[in-house]
Amino acid sequence: MKKTLRIILLSFLVLLALLFVYVPVAWLVISSISSRSELLSTPIHWIPQHPTFQNYINILFPSQGTSEVAKTFRITLWNSLMVATSVTVIALVFGSIAAYALIRLRFPFRQTLLIGILGTRMIPEISLVIPIYLFATRFGLFNSPIILIITYLSFALPFAIWLMAAFFESIPVELEDAARIDGCNRLETLWRIILPISTPGLVSTGLFVFLTAWDEFFFALILTSTVSAKTVPVAIAEFTGRYVVDVGGMMTGGVLAAIPPVLLSLIFQRYIVSGLTAGAVKG
Repeated sequence: MKKTLRIILLSFLVLLALLFVYVPVAWLVISSISSRSELLSTPIHWIPQHPTFQNYINILFPSQGTSEVAKTFRITLWNSLMVATSVTVIALVFGSIAAYALIRLRFPFRQTLLIGILGTRMIPEISLVIPIYLFATRFGLFNSPIILIITYLSFALPFAIWLMAAFFESIPVELEDAARIDGCNRLETLWRIILPISTPGLVSTGLFVFLTAWDEFFFALILTSTVSAKTVPVAIAEFTGRYVVDVGGMMTGGVLAAIPPVLLSLIFQRYIVSGLTAGAVKG
């Protein structure tokens, strides 16, 4: 009897968790294919009576009467993809090299340096706005994707170093010793031995870095004001005008913005869990 009650309670809690996660996503999709009148109707139409894909057509294939935000949304998608991909690649390359050096090379204050790198993530973002803004204007990087890449790397790179350091520490040193005996130097050992073994950790770290850069809104809002540099989060916010809110366009933009992270998660799903847990056990 107790076991049955436990199963029922557990099933109920799982159902609540699933509803908490999937109901907002479902409403996002439903709103994107609903007309404006249905979205503003009372009572709410949970299932659209006249579903339409006009919002997707306006964004993907803009015409003369399409709003300016919808017309430029594809450009912001490309900006986000370029910025997030660049940040991910750079963070993985330099983060892996730095993490390997911090774990395998012995030098004074090594552990202190590793903790200090993680400590940079504790700095409030708001305190960095003015220095970064002055840096961007001083070197002509304002309204440029480059300043976003530099800014995102300032907090993505320490995160990548910390995760990869934990993963490298779990790899037996004997593998590297064997490679060194065969004539490999440090970089060759990292490239030929360590990184292939570390694929799950690389994928997990890369995915988290990509999502961080893809979803970042605060710095993108401050440092960009033209279409050539704006990213998706800023573009979605601009569907809210001074006198009117394009709810359908905003929801459609949210669905389109969610597609790349979801696809990446599905493609690399088998690496994610193993990458997150592999660094937890040493040896």
